[in-house]
Amino acid sequence: MDATHAAAGDRLARRNALILSLGQALGGSQATVIIATGGIVGATIAPVTAWATLPISAFVVGQALATAPASLLQRRIGRRAGFIFGAGLGFLGGVLCVAGLVLAHFWLFCLGTLFAGFYGGHIQLYRFAAADTASDAFRPRAISWVLAGGVAAAIVGPQLVIFTRDMFAPYSLAGPFAAVALLAVVAAGILTFLRIPLPPKAGPGGGSTGTPMSEILRQPRFVVAVLCGMATYALMTLVMTAAPLAMLGCGFGVGEAALGIQWHALAMFAPSFVTGRLISRFGKPRIIAAGLLLLAGCGAVALAGIELAHFWGALVLLGFGWNLGFIGATAMVTDCHRPEERNKVQGFNDVCVFGCVALSSFLSGSLLDVYGWESVNLAVFPAVIACLGLLGWLMLLERRSIAA
Repeated sequence: MDATHAAAGDRLARRNALILSLGQALGGSQATVIIATGGIVGATIAPVTAWATLPISAFVVGQALATAPASLLQRRIGRRAGFIFGAGLGFLGGVLCVAGLVLAHFWLFCLGTLFAGFYGGHIQLYRFAAADTASDAFRPRAISWVLAGGVAAAIVGPQLVIFTRDMFAPYSLAGPFAAVALLAVVAAGILTFLRIPLPPKAGPGGGSTGTPMSEILRQPRFVVAVLCGMATYALMTLVMTAAPLAMLGCGFGVGEAALGIQWHALAMFAPSFVTGRLISRFGKPRIIAAGLLLLAGCGAVALAGIELAHFWGALVLLGFGWNLGFIGATAMVTDCHRPEERNKVQGFNDVCVFGCVALSSFLSGSLLDVYGWESVNLAVFPAVIACLGLLGWLMLLERRSIAA
């Protein structure tokens, strides 16, 4: 692509990234509302107290289940129509959650969070969509712009809970879910302005174009990118899910735990304003490695003590490490496919990532309950060491390839 075409493409890419960032801000607030209130609602209406966090797990599972179908759907109908459909699922999820609360029906509420997870699965593809029309130079920043919308979501979600929780009194917390249903409709309207061309269609004879997935899986760069993305997101989920319960167990209040999660969420997304530039300057493997080291730092701080500063400091490092590691891994995945291959490759990546995240969310509470807070943080180190080893191997392999 020459300089003129690259500049024209990046004008469109900037426009699309801004639209998707707004969509992330609005749609992402649904996730923060569920994480903040799902366990509280579950403890109130679940038939068994041990199932209190099941609504949050249903949300994570919904994300994992939706990623591959969302990619296939967008292959057929395009990014814009696919994302609008996803927002419709988010609206339905919000309505079902409100109905579950009004009727005090636990499984209906879980069904609502599952549909919210389906919406979340579509939202996870926003970062890839932002890269579709971007030049190689602008692509990491386009991804960062989209994830920066999570900063707004980290603020909007908790504020929705505070200001709308008694909107439908005596049905406490029905208001936030009605609000996120409305925001899904607003997001759908904004997404109508998205402009991303359809990928190349199947070749003559109806066969699919592009490299078979079996061959893409033989690319060391792709395998390392997927494994690092899986580890980064799963470790973040493992520690984040357990942290509020550990804080309560150490004598801190719900407010202090919630504030810790809010700082964590801001640390997850605020660095996105500069992460793309860091990737352009230092390269994707180095930025992923920096994120992994920050995750190890999180584990070290958490193991150093159980004062409030230890919890909050660990959660901030956890969010920052996730940002560098996950954006770097996402950008590396986009290096490994051509336009006609993007949906199947990105869908495969997200199934792996969010399948691992779903498993991590299930295991977190059990690990904390049986073995304690220390075991949760000790689990971080083996995964970090393994991924750093893979990155070192990849960089050595690519240097030898260039030299040859």
